[in-house]
Amino acid sequence: MDISITRMAVADKVKNGATVEDYAAWEQEQSEDKLHTMGRKQIIPFGLYEVRGFVSANLAEETGFDDEDLNVLFEAILNMYEHDHSASKGEMAVVSPLIIFKHVGTDTDAVQRTRQAKLGCAPAHKLFDLVKVSKKASISYPRSYRDYDASVSLDKVPKGVQIGFKPSAFEPVVWDALPADEDWFHQQERAPKGS
Repeated sequence: MDISITRMAVADKVKNGATVEDYAAWEQEQSEDKLHTMGRKQIIPFGLYEVRGFVSANLAEETGFDDEDLNVLFEAILNMYEHDHSASKGEMAVVSPLIIFKHVGTDTDAVQRTRQAKLGCAPAHKLFDLVKVSKKASISYPRSYRDYDASVSLDKVPKGVQIGFKPSAFEPVVWDALPADEDWFHQQERAPKGS
């Protein structure tokens, strides 16, 4: 959506202007054309974005990135628009829960299990495929994230991987189950065998 804007006020700073009278005097000296501005502004009435991120266990170990740093990252992601509102961003917000996949390994030997976890126990694209968000058929023009169905296949999480949900910046991660008060995401229905 495109909007044309004609503005009748110029926000130039008047040199040595300390009072309204100084500004009024400066304005009288300007040509009428200089006091008008025009422009365009593009508006997207609503958008739902899916963002995927990765933390490399090997790089984390090399840099000293630990669980405390990971929690700070999660807090920053969940709050990233709270202190950065502007006309261009409108009412952007992070829709929680934050979904986290954690590789934990499968081996009975703790050392080998740690190695497995660092290498990853499933490819990222297969984990991301467990999360589905789609526009509801009854909605022509979505205006809310609630105009979308959101599901996750908890029963298809591969061995050696945990799935977690972080409901808000300061709540703990809920592992291997949807949070009790989660009202948007739901467990994806298992397709009947043979279909």
